[in-house]
Amino acid sequence: MDTCSINSKVNLSISELIAVALSSEGAVICDNGALVVKTGKRTGRSPKDRYIVKDESTCSSVAWGSVNQPFCPEKFKSQWGKVNGYLNDRVSYESSLQVGASVDFGYNVNIKTEKAWHSIFLRHLFISDNKKNIPQSKTWELISAPGLLLDPVEDGVNSDAAVILNFSEKKILIAGMRYAGEMKKSMFSALNYLLPEMGVLPMHCSANIGEDKDVALFFGLSGTGKTTLSADPKRALIGDDEHGWGPSGIFNFEGGCYAKCINLSKNKEPVIWDAIRYGSIIENVVLNSDGEPDYTDDSLTENIRAAYPRAYISNKSDANSGGNPSKVFFLSCDLYGVLPPVAKLSPEQAAYYFLSGYTAKVGSTEVGSTSSISPTFSVCFGEPFFPREASVYADLFMNKIAETGAEVYLINTGWTGGAYGKGGVRFDLTTTRSLIDAVLSNRISGFKKSSTPYFNFDIPESIPGINPEVLDPRLGRDEDSFDRDAAALAKMFRDNFKRFSTQEKIKSAGPGDSV
Repeated sequence: MDTCSINSKVNLSISELIAVALSSEGAVICDNGALVVKTGKRTGRSPKDRYIVKDESTCSSVAWGSVNQPFCPEKFKSQWGKVNGYLNDRVSYESSLQVGASVDFGYNVNIKTEKAWHSIFLRHLFISDNKKNIPQSKTWELISAPGLLLDPVEDGVNSDAAVILNFSEKKILIAGMRYAGEMKKSMFSALNYLLPEMGVLPMHCSANIGEDKDVALFFGLSGTGKTTLSADPKRALIGDDEHGWGPSGIFNFEGGCYAKCINLSKNKEPVIWDAIRYGSIIENVVLNSDGEPDYTDDSLTENIRAAYPRAYISNKSDANSGGNPSKVFFLSCDLYGVLPPVAKLSPEQAAYYFLSGYTAKVGSTEVGSTSSISPTFSVCFGEPFFPREASVYADLFMNKIAETGAEVYLINTGWTGGAYGKGGVRFDLTTTRSLIDAVLSNRISGFKKSSTPYFNFDIPESIPGINPEVLDPRLGRDEDSFDRDAAALAKMFRDNFKRFSTQEKIKSAGPGDSV
């Protein structure tokens, strides 16, 4: 760190940090032993308050705009001094951690936080055992001062809080934000900028590995099932959110999980349920009179989250990595009930739907979102976290698919039998798990063209134990209403894809404008 304060507590144990959080930070322990915290008015990410320092190294390599907002280097220097001065006047908590379970592509991260529970969070989400010998030259600094509120006029920001990344100085500054997800996502954004130059594809995806060492990836936004579906009792978890795809395969960026807990139950999600215990952190959950978490209560937010280390997962990949994936799943929560529950994509379709990143906002992780559900497109299934142009990530993805022969599947975890709010129901978790298991175990006998107009999908002819009508979304529905929904969704895809300048064969792989 730039300065050393006599108030700094360095590398406290988890139990010592928990004691501080209980005594002075308003945290409580619930009946399962987890630490329960509240994050105030910000219960999700604040994308309008995220900035990247614009200087000689980033001016032509960052996709500047509403996602990647530029910040003045001189202003950053001022803010860094201000936040460090604030932390030095208070008790703060420091740790030396790592991101990226790879000796070649990992980075050291020195953290300094105002909140003890933030330090616990990062000890879980980043890699704390530091077994990889990462050179000191690859060291970042992250400071977080949630109690310091900024002045938009004086500090050159949009509100009383900010997340600012400085790639030239390897620094991340966070002020005014208690929501812990900002810290992990800021370092994810840093890796998303750094790794493509090394030929590594950074990915917003979960990953697991089977007994035969076959690796599967699950891309998706919040609420699509990325964490839940990768937590498969029959397969070892690599990670639930952020990975790199390098020359020799997949490696996790993190050392823990940050799972969404709305409507969590032991029967449906036993891996996540069992991981929430002493040492884990639950954000913004409501407790009942017996001190038990009520995961159905969304009065504070739908974005209830649990943070826990991979050590709390019995069935995990000890290496925190794996080989090249054989199966890749795009999880899309379709509000229109048009997309099939499973479809096999051609390489061109894979590129098209990777760039599109279609899903629905379900319990959004962003501040300012409402409880209403709406369709959205997020480039590469993670637009808020990618500093470079979309083509950089799309080209890397296509190259990886071509090099490895990995199969890509679109999975609809959204609605079937009708559109959202118009008679449709959401696919239940058991059905989706069965479909993914059929793909992973190669139990699909063959494929045929879907009857869905505008969309040229290959869907399974049959899957043992699955009603054939479920596999083709047009079956069992009023054809006129289905065709209207299909036309509306196809148009949304085409309109969204106008922003991309890419090969014609990829553009033509998307939905057409006629049946």
